[in-house]
Amino acid sequence: MGQDIQGKVAYITGAGSGIGRATALELAAEGVHVGLIARTESKLQAVAKEAKAHGVNVHYTPCDIADMGKVEQAVDELRQHVGPADILINNAGIGLKGNFLELDPQDWKHTLEVNVFGTYHVTRAVLPDMIEKDKGDIINISSSNGLKGTAKSTSYSASKFAVQGMSEALMQEVRPYNIRVFTMNPSMVATEMMYGDDPDKNDKDKYMQPEDLAEYMVSQLKLHQRIFIKQSLQWATNPF
Repeated sequence: MGQDIQGKVAYITGAGSGIGRATALELAAEGVHVGLIARTESKLQAVAKEAKAHGVNVHYTPCDIADMGKVEQAVDELRQHVGPADILINNAGIGLKGNFLELDPQDWKHTLEVNVFGTYHVTRAVLPDMIEKDKGDIINISSSNGLKGTAKSTSYSASKFAVQGMSEALMQEVRPYNIRVFTMNPSMVATEMMYGDDPDKNDKDKYMQPEDLAEYMVSQLKLHQRIFIKQSLQWATNPF
């Protein structure tokens, strides 16, 4: 038998759209109270409204996770309104494509500030509560680019490799506190960041959808506390 996640509290970053939105709604449907973090308040408002329809506690706070001070304030706010986190979904991230020498150095650096330091900031703010509870779940969304670099993705691949390494090390540190660290490495998912609004690139019979990853995360969280999937790679079956 697995475990029931109803009544737990989850914080989700990048919750305004894509994988973050789908995960917030999937968790809310399971009876999980959700704290939502993203940069765009209007998107957060829309997701919060949908999540509340499931009868759970919901609170959102706009935040740029690259700013550690703002992250600490956001987590304090979520803690006050929905409680300390039992589950953290580090989903927020940005992608930057282009030839190595053509990419603006500040843009290259900003990718790491969001994808790596943002994940670090939120985890650092949330982890003490999990250690105090002696239990918790952290899911870090890396990428297939975090396992294998591809041309024109130097900053994105660098950031996702870093998330992979950080997750591996943190996993070893927090296991004695009954905290599980899962790392997911999806390949192409039909999100705005990946495909924009191109309908030809969003064939739901071929391409992975945010809801697919949300369903997978919920299934991981329901595993008995004695087991977890340290690292996984998600692929579309036949996107050709």
